[in-house]
Amino acid sequence: MPAPAFDRPKWASPVAVAAGMFALLTLMSGGRALFGGPEAVAAVGDAVPFVLWFNFLAGFAYLAAAAGLYRWRKWAIPAAWAIGGMTLLVFVAFGVAVALGTPFEPRTIGAMIHRRASGWRSPSPVPAPFPQL
Repeated sequence: MPAPAFDRPKWASPVAVAAGMFALLTLMSGGRALFGGPEAVAAVGDAVPFVLWFNFLAGFAYLAAAAGLYRWRKWAIPAAWAIGGMTLLVFVAFGVAVALGTPFEPRTIGAMIHRRASGWRSPSPVPAPFPQL
């Protein structure tokens, strides 16, 4: 059951819904790239496999964090920070792989920047009080 509306800030529900939609889109696109037919695999071009797998699997974490944020659970903000931190680490590993000569799709750079900038970290430097579970 979601927390009563008066217990969570006004920004939490729309942010959670947007994050949930982003999660579903991530799962659909990543799943298509990884498990689709030959046309889908060809469409990803020179995708770096570990980045592709990370983004697909992170979609499940995005969905969980979005649900936690919507329900205003105390673990939701640390989960968002963890997702942001892991994304940053994968972005750095991607940069190293590219520097070492791994072929890549230039659009991956934009996608990783978008993931880092889109809010998978706490919207506030100090988490708001959460209800006791």
